[in-house]
Amino acid sequence: MPAIELSAAERKAHRAAAHHLHPVAMVGAGGLTDAVVREVDAALAAHGLVKVRVMVDERAAREAMLMALATQLGAAPVQHIGKLLVLWRPLPPRDTAGREGRGRAPRVVKVVTFSKSGNHRATVKRVRLMGNERITAAGKVKRHEPRAASIKKKPA
Repeated sequence: MPAIELSAAERKAHRAAAHHLHPVAMVGAGGLTDAVVREVDAALAAHGLVKVRVMVDERAAREAMLMALATQLGAAPVQHIGKLLVLWRPLPPRDTAGREGRGRAPRVVKVVTFSKSGNHRATVKRVRLMGNERITAAGKVKRHEPRAASIKKKPA
């Protein structure tokens, strides 16, 4: 796969986003092995923007590794600074077909209860809600639908 070409503005934005990242792979004396390429490919698929540390002293060899990784993985070389290489590849679209029929994830909600007199502070309580629960106007937790009865507990 050929490497992706980035404009100067895109490259600048990716460099800024990669500033706080830690390297996900390290290239040692063995050079670009298949294991390193697989690891960088997996990191690109998961994150899109990755740093790779190269332990080679020659700058030309590091640049060659950057271009080799970019062409093998279909990524864009963003930056080569010192012994760090930064690569970017757009994230693949997520498959949402496997999540059909599943409820929402648990979430934490703040419930504020004001005091009846104006002299006291309001109490703030954190409540964890499951997918089928909601908070009423009075601050109580209610299920959207009643819980399904167990098949084992039904009379035969």
